[in-house]
Parts: sequence; structure tokens; C-alpha cells
Amino acid sequence: LQLHHSGKYSCRGWLKDRAWEASTPVTVTVHGVPPAGVSLSMQPSRGQVALGDHLVLRCTVAMGTGPLSFSCHREGSGASLGISPHLELCHVGDNDSGQYRCWVSNGASMAESDPLNVTFLGKQYPRSV
Repeated sequence: LQLHHSGKYSCRGWLKDRAWEASTPVTVTVHGVPPAGVSLSMQPSRGQVALGDHLVLRCTVAMGTGPLSFSCHREGSGASLGISPHLELCHVGDNDSGQYRCWVSNGASMAESDPLNVTFLGKQYPRSV
């Protein structure tokens, strides 16, 4: 069901004596389900990324009716990093370390993920022999 399915419904049937009969109308109200169970995950999944590498963040929602809007943030930064459930940060640097969160809204209510700690390590280079 979607919100636009709210309304009055009745049934009509053809009776034996060849007459149409309608039931008493009932009112159906479809309520939106607020977003819940928001989680944020990352690739690579180990929580540590080498400087200069890519970081992919994915925001998922266990339940909620839409349309849903997404916003990803790093703690201490007022600006949104993206408005998609999938965010790719390219060539990450030291100042990208921190806690990340995802917010999901359906226009009537909002839910947020637990913080995801991300640490960026110095670039690993192969050793010379």
C-alpha cells in the first residue's frame, strides 16, 4: 500500500435476481511508516583505509515508507557529504578521519545511524629488497 491508496472502498456484486448490490463503504487510511533501523557500513569493511584510497559508505534502512531522502555527514563538519544511500570518497586524506553518520527522512520523520568510526592510515608502500 502507498499513502495515495487511502480513501473509501466498497464492493459491488451481481445478485441472483440480476440486480447489482453495493456494500456499505469503509474508510481506509494508510499511514506512513517512519524510517527505522538505519545503519552505515563501509568498504573496505575493516574500519581503516590507506591515505589516497577510496572509501565507499552505504546507508541502509530496515523499514520506512518513502519517498526517502538520505544525507551523510562527518562529525564536526556541518555540510552534507552526499544525498544518496551510496557515497564514494576518492583519494581520502588525514582530515577525512572521524565519525560518520547517515540520516534518513521520509518528510514527516527522521532517523539516524549509529556513528561509524573511520581511521585513515599512511600509504603502505612495498619494501625494496
